[in-house]
Amino acid sequence: MPLFSNLDLFLFSLIVGLVIYWFMSRKKPEPIPEFKKIDTPAPAARETSFIEKMKKTGKNIIVFYGSQTGTAEEFANRLSKDAQRYGMKGMAADPEEYDMGELSRLSEIKNSLAIFCMATYGEGDPTDNAQDFYDWLQENDDDMSGLNYTVFALGNKTYEHYNAMGKYVDKRLEDLGAKRIFDLGLGDDDGNLEEDFVSWREQFWPAVCEHFGVEASGDELSIRQYELKEHTDINMNKVYTGEIGRLKSFEVQKPPFDSKNPFLAPVTVNRKLNKAGDRHLMHLELDITGSKIRYESGDHVAVFPTNDSVLVNKLGQILGVDLDKVISLNNLDEESNKKHPFPCPTTYRTALTHYLDITHPPRTNVLYELAQYASDPKDQENMRKMASSSPEGKALYQSWVLDASRNILAILEDMPSLRPPVDHLCELLPRLQARYYSIASSSKVHPNSIHICAVVVEYKTKTGRTNKGVATNWLKNKLVTDNGHKSTVPMYIRKSQFRLPFKATNPVIMIGPGTGIAPFVGFIQERGWLKQQGKEVGETVMYFGCRHKNEDYIYQEELEEAEKNAVLPQLHVAFSRDQDQKVYVQHLLKKNKENIWKLIHNDNAHIYVCGDARNMAKDVQSAFHDIAEELGGMTRTQATDYVKKLMTKGRYSQDVWS
Repeated sequence: MPLFSNLDLFLFSLIVGLVIYWFMSRKKPEPIPEFKKIDTPAPAARETSFIEKMKKTGKNIIVFYGSQTGTAEEFANRLSKDAQRYGMKGMAADPEEYDMGELSRLSEIKNSLAIFCMATYGEGDPTDNAQDFYDWLQENDDDMSGLNYTVFALGNKTYEHYNAMGKYVDKRLEDLGAKRIFDLGLGDDDGNLEEDFVSWREQFWPAVCEHFGVEASGDELSIRQYELKEHTDINMNKVYTGEIGRLKSFEVQKPPFDSKNPFLAPVTVNRKLNKAGDRHLMHLELDITGSKIRYESGDHVAVFPTNDSVLVNKLGQILGVDLDKVISLNNLDEESNKKHPFPCPTTYRTALTHYLDITHPPRTNVLYELAQYASDPKDQENMRKMASSSPEGKALYQSWVLDASRNILAILEDMPSLRPPVDHLCELLPRLQARYYSIASSSKVHPNSIHICAVVVEYKTKTGRTNKGVATNWLKNKLVTDNGHKSTVPMYIRKSQFRLPFKATNPVIMIGPGTGIAPFVGFIQERGWLKQQGKEVGETVMYFGCRHKNEDYIYQEELEEAEKNAVLPQLHVAFSRDQDQKVYVQHLLKKNKENIWKLIHNDNAHIYVCGDARNMAKDVQSAFHDIAEELGGMTRTQATDYVKKLMTKGRYSQDVWS
């Protein structure tokens, strides 16, 4: 009889196996699946070293962009494309995607240059994608002595902090020892940003050539960046239909929601606010139930509009295109982070409806590249002339394109010899951008709802056409139920610095004529809610303005109700056209100067201004200068400094647009 039976052997093996297993598992605890999932690197980890990328692809010029509405990114792409004419190789780069701490290493690359196209957003702030870079510049003192750089800044003169971000980057890099190889360029969107850029660029490249001892390679060739691929047999589930980021993200929604993953908010209210007049002012409410979206009074809601289908169909007709053809535009530079100019594969119809800006007058580089497709030599000549920096060319672009508000469709209609291939046109047109609106509600009162107040934009152009604002006309048509379906708006929240005082006892002075009242509807709701909670709330003062009391006094019922309930102890309304002399909010401020001065100087009041930047915000600021001068016994310079100090301390906030 054997010493061990088969059963004994089996049991012995099992025990040994269990002991080994216990011992091994003690030494190496099993990873928790959730963590494992999160820690697993993405299949194609994105290269965060721009130095390694440049070395690998033979690039020596890098163009970083800080862009909120896409223009700085567009300029960066144009500059990186220019480099080819000078025997150099450029790449456009989003600072958010790379390790900016590597800037000091750029000297490792021969004849290298960093260009910064930096836009300023809001009150002198960096754009969202340049915030980390801005923080890094402030916190670091790296030696940049080997770095060659130049900056082109994008801003708007009507704003208080004109081109603050571009000026800061330019000065800070110099302080860190970097070498500026060409002067800071200042682009003014209140004037002609395109002309500012073209003029700067015309002088910039010769300076680069001189610095590096290179020569232009002759003609400005039209260099395609993407190649067309037509899909004849494709699974339609793999085709983008308007999603901003992830394919099918509008069908299966997953938080968190942001600019790359917007939430589809159902429209629960869409009503006209004005009682009469030829304008259409509207109030919309978006339902955010279950989205986990949080907002504060003063934040902005960003919405992704779509182009008018009439314009899209006309473009298809004039170019003789099957708009429902499925295509991809693939980057010829395989190393580029930007594989496509917009989500692909998709149809021409989707691209022209959801992804491309077809309503703004095209920039000069678009005209230049399209010129080759005009069969009439005169048209070719004019298009190239408009893209040049000659005074005659600039004047022609100003009058024929900008002053006449000609969009791409109008240009094609008025130049019958110009019939470009639709894929090249799609490559050149800028991306359709999200639009920002000041939220007209308080999350304390409406936690599951976001309110928008806007005026529909529609105007006649010099060519007799009617141009319609993309977003406001799209919102106007967002009926609560459309053929039994709920209308939805793709949206996300952009945080703002426009905040009620931390101490509720501080008085607030709100100045917001027209749709500038939007954030103050939220502020008033919040102050009312605080009062209901039994909190002590400081004086709440509202200065509103509109044309006629019986036409466009928007939110009249809400304002008068708040006044009646002592939530809004002071309500001052300027009806500019109800009498012979025009009366605006700044006139009412001066009329109540003693009360205003007491609130600011003695009671620590916070001032908020919202609305038009070009005239109203400046006139209001000037009224505060007058009041400080007169009642504070100051000189004009002292009064100006006094108001500036209020801004620095966060007691004078503006949410303005032009």
